[in-house]
Formats: sequence, C-alpha cells, structure tokens
Amino acid sequence: MARWNLGSLAVTALVILPVSPAATGAEPAAVFQAGFAERDITPEIGMEVPGGYSKSFCREIHDPCKVRAAVFVGGTKRIALVSVDGGFVFRPEVEKARAEIQRRCGIPPEAVLIAATHSHSSGPLGIVQPGEYDHASAEVQKLAYEKSSCADPEYLKRVLEQTVAAVCEADKARVAARSGVGKGCADGVAFNRRLRMQGGSTYTHPGQGNPDSLDYAGPTDPEVGVLGTWNEEGKLIGCVVHFACHATTSPRGISANYVYYLEKAIRGFYGEQVIVLFFPGYSGDVTQVDNLSPYANPDGDRWAQIVGGSIGVEAVKALLAMHPAALTPLDSRSRILEIPRRTPATQRVEQAYEVVRKDPKQTDPTTWAFAKEIVLLDALIARSPKAEVEVQAMQIGPAVFLTSPGEMFCQYQLEQKEKSPFECTFCVSVANGFNGYVPTVEAFSRTGGGYETRLTSCSNLEVGAGKKIVAAGLELAGMFKPGEIPQPPKAPPFRQPWSYGNVPPELE
Repeated sequence: MARWNLGSLAVTALVILPVSPAATGAEPAAVFQAGFAERDITPEIGMEVPGGYSKSFCREIHDPCKVRAAVFVGGTKRIALVSVDGGFVFRPEVEKARAEIQRRCGIPPEAVLIAATHSHSSGPLGIVQPGEYDHASAEVQKLAYEKSSCADPEYLKRVLEQTVAAVCEADKARVAARSGVGKGCADGVAFNRRLRMQGGSTYTHPGQGNPDSLDYAGPTDPEVGVLGTWNEEGKLIGCVVHFACHATTSPRGISANYVYYLEKAIRGFYGEQVIVLFFPGYSGDVTQVDNLSPYANPDGDRWAQIVGGSIGVEAVKALLAMHPAALTPLDSRSRILEIPRRTPATQRVEQAYEVVRKDPKQTDPTTWAFAKEIVLLDALIARSPKAEVEVQAMQIGPAVFLTSPGEMFCQYQLEQKEKSPFECTFCVSVANGFNGYVPTVEAFSRTGGGYETRLTSCSNLEVGAGKKIVAAGLELAGMFKPGEIPQPPKAPPFRQPWSYGNVPPELE
C-alpha cells in the first residue's frame, strides 16, 4: 500500500539503464550525480495553438514555453527526465529524440522518457501529425490538414532539437548531488469536471448554477509531489513537481499555463538558477473549474496565478522539509501494449460523411466537429486498428514513476498509488506518446458519458484500456525493490531535562 510520505513526480522523461563507459568516454560515476538544463521553445506569433478540434492561432505571447531536462546518475545507471511545455508529445517524435540523444551523449533510448505538461496555451505539437492521413482520400486529407488542429513541421523540428540539446546539456552539467522527496497538499484548486445530474446521467462541465447538477462524478488528488536536488554547496539546482490538474487556465496568449506561475513561486524563494520540471498526474477528468461554485470564475491570468502559485507554495514547503541524500537504487522497466481502438459503426460513419460534406454553417459547430472526428477515426482505423501504448515504471530510490501516454482519469491514479509497493508512487500522464482520454469503465456505463467518452481521432482506446495500463504499471513496479526514504539525524540520547522548565507551578 502506497503511504506516500514524499511526493509525486509527474514525469516527462524518465529513464534508467546501465551506462557504458565506452558510450560516454568516462568511468561510471562513483557518487550520486544530477544535472539540469532548459531551452526555449516559445512558438512564433501566427502559429496554431492546440487544445481543440479546429484551428486556433496565436496572436500574442504571455510567457515563454520551455523544454526542461534532468539527468541523474547513480553508480552505473543513468536516467533522463524531460518536460515539454506543450499539449502533447507524439510517439514518432519521442522515438526521434531518444535516438538522437543516444547518438549525441550516449544515453540509450530505453533510458529516456519524454512527457508534455499538457499546456493548452502552448505551441503547435498536434493533434494531427504531418503525413498522418496521407494514406486517406483527398476528402479526408482536407478535413485533417485544413480543418483540424495540426502540428507545425518546423516547430516539431525545433522542439526536437531543443529537447535533445537540453538533455545533453543537463548530462554535461552533472555534479555531485543530494536529492530528497516530499509532498504538499494544494486543496481547493482542482476539481472533477464531470458531474452527476438529475436523472442519473453524467455531464462534463454542466455549468455553474445548473439546477440539475448533484455532485462530482469522480475524485481529485490534491497531493503535490516534489523531488528536489541540491549541489555540494547546498544550493537547490533543480526540482520536479507533480500535480493532477489540466493545464487549462490559459492566460491571454501563448503560455506555459499555470506552470509559469508555479516556477515563479519556487524561484522567488530559491533563486532564478533553479530549473523546475513539471509533470502532470492522471487528470483526464480534472481541471481548475468548479462547476458547483456559486462564485464567478477569475480571468485566465488570475486563474493561472491561483493554481500555479498554490502548487508552487506547496512545493517550496515540501523542499524545505526534505532531508536530501543519494537516492538509490535507479532502475527502469517498460512494456508496449497493443490496445484495440473503439470502432464507430458503419452507419455512424456514413452519417458523419453526410454532415461534413455540408457547409459547417448548416449545422452547429459541435455536431460538425465531432462528425469530422468520426471520419478521421475511420481513416485511422483502416491503417492502424490498434494503438501502440508504452507503459513505463521508473525508480529513483524510494520513488517509482508509473506512466501512461493517455489522459487517464484521476481514479486510476488513486488506485495505482494504493496498490503500489512503493510509499512514493508518481503517476504520469501524456508521457512517451499521446492516446487521448482514458476514462474508467464506469464512465462507459449507462450512467456515464460526457465529453471524455466521445469517439475522436485521438481518444478511442477500448473500454478496458485504463485497467490494462494500471495493471501493467503495477506489475513493472513490483519488479523493483524500493530504496529508503532519507530521514533527518536521530536526536542524541536523553541526558537530562531543561533546568529552566523542570519546576512546578509558582503561585507566590
């Protein structure tokens, strides 16, 4: 049972495998080492902004988007973590980055895990990938490339280059280090966006003040997981922060979303030299929106400050309470699952074609957008009826990171933490690929439904996919032996009480 007395480290790129001296040109590290680095990936004005099923474009910049990397070495093993300020990372780009990282600095592909922060106000990394529908008809290609949210080939190239550069720079910057783990609690900033309604149905974002809303349809996890690293001089050089909440606060313009203010909170206390990686937990049904609140929502920037600042403050508190040491052992396992896609009925596909062949103005935008998605999904299934889903389990001492490329529902995070043999279990979503929403089985029942269960070109895994991913992660975690959690020094043996306090009450 995971008792969790440290934090949760939402991964982004985490890996660990033996490092050959021949690959690096150096002897294996005899001590625990760590290095951090970051690179800018802010998109240009006019590029697409992800997060929806139609095109939207950037008109201004609020704050920079970054790729951040951390490399840890313990004995002969090395792990690399990479966090990308983006809505998604897709498997082909992950594989390219891994191969180039191996070529340039010797870290093997199996030892690199890359995940997105899932910022909905970032650059054009998806949804539709270059060439993804080249096999389909001209009609389908037009819907994919001209009517959908698309990755920009030049931006993909830039993010790939900066990801590789950040990992290699972090590897080169490694120093003797000590790390610690901890947790905080950012309660009241994240809410389940699916609500139970009168009549037994489930509705995603039914809206504030809706008289039919009864209660939240699922849980949240307020824990803030933190892994901090200090150099020999006692300066914090980097940290990884994990929290389960969609990055949809969306300040005006391009932004890392609430991650920007999370970073500001930590750097405000520890200094601008600290590299802050953020990894999202299983939050497919969790956002900052409280549909049961009677109060008006703040604007995007204020909302980002509230969410990011609250998480950042909890991270600082956790860092202050740590007792860092060499976190060992390091280890990793991964598994590729072939998961069938849900297939739309033939009649539904035919009806979808009828809708998309009409002027969008002849129907409502939602009907047209999801008809387009059914057409794209039908073309995708013709080429790939099953999805390749990578599940990884990564160990850094007393912590294990269990990953999924899908937007898992929060209930799965709570289940994995409960059943994990590690006291510190970090569940990381949107890692090493992207497979859309992964709802619970209950969400597909008669009383389920909602936005996340819709069939789309990116959200289409079979009903039982979440259970398979959870089980695979737990099986991999069971192959590790948890390290010890660093503790403060023991108090000296008792000698005598404080003489000032060892007296009875004095009334006269």
